[in-house]
Amino acid sequence: VQLVESGGGLVQPGGSLRLSCAASGFSFSETAMSWARRAPGKELEWVSGIYPDGSTYYGNSVKGRFTISRDNAKNTVYLQMNKMKPEDTAVYYCATREAKPGDYWGQGTQVTVSS
Repeated sequence: VQLVESGGGLVQPGGSLRLSCAASGFSFSETAMSWARRAPGKELEWVSGIYPDGSTYYGNSVKGRFTISRDNAKNTVYLQMNKMKPEDTAVYYCATREAKPGDYWGQGTQVTVSS
């Protein structure tokens, strides 16, 4: 199993970024996928999840600003982040299922929101 995140970087407050996670080594279309993040000095936070049927779920801190989606033909899950805030600064991880111990995780991509 391999999960490779991309798309992180520096963005100004109010700006947007789109993260991508390319998956391989398992049946992607049949697997729920999640994004989680770890901000400096804080606990790991689950951000969003998408199930094989396309249903989506969001943490309260990102609801209305972030959108998760998936392209099963490309084995890729995305996280569109809009109206970004400094508190969104974190390392963002893609993971299988609900991003819990025992699930598969990517290496992470750094997102920094700063002027």
